[in-house]
Amino acid sequence: QVQLDESGGGLVQAGGSLRLSCAASIRTFHRYAMGWFRQAPGKEREFVAGITWSGGNTYYSDSVKGRFTISRDNAKNTVYLQMNSLKPEDTAVYYCAASRWFEARGESEYDYWGQGTQVTVSS
Repeated sequence: QVQLDESGGGLVQAGGSLRLSCAASIRTFHRYAMGWFRQAPGKEREFVAGITWSGGNTYYSDSVKGRFTISRDNAKNTVYLQMNSLKPEDTAVYYCAASRWFEARGESEYDYWGQGTQVTVSS
């Protein structure tokens, strides 16, 4: 059974940084594109960042480009999201997701989801 466990969320002041981690219990982790999504209160879940199988390509939403960095360590079956220059509008539950596609951006392209970790940015 595939399991994705996010960690690293918390409360931070605007301008601060957080690093999210997602540990995946997937035997063929290196054959999954990985992504981060977020859902703010009263809003739909949105794509934040994605990374291809080997980590050679990364892609971001316009709202986080230049501030967030996604990376992966296939030896540890883990994907990370480094979040810098955080803003109050980044407050949301952040979800890790795994896709059998080489590259995936839409929710429907992802096969497995974590339970989410709360990120709160105070002004």
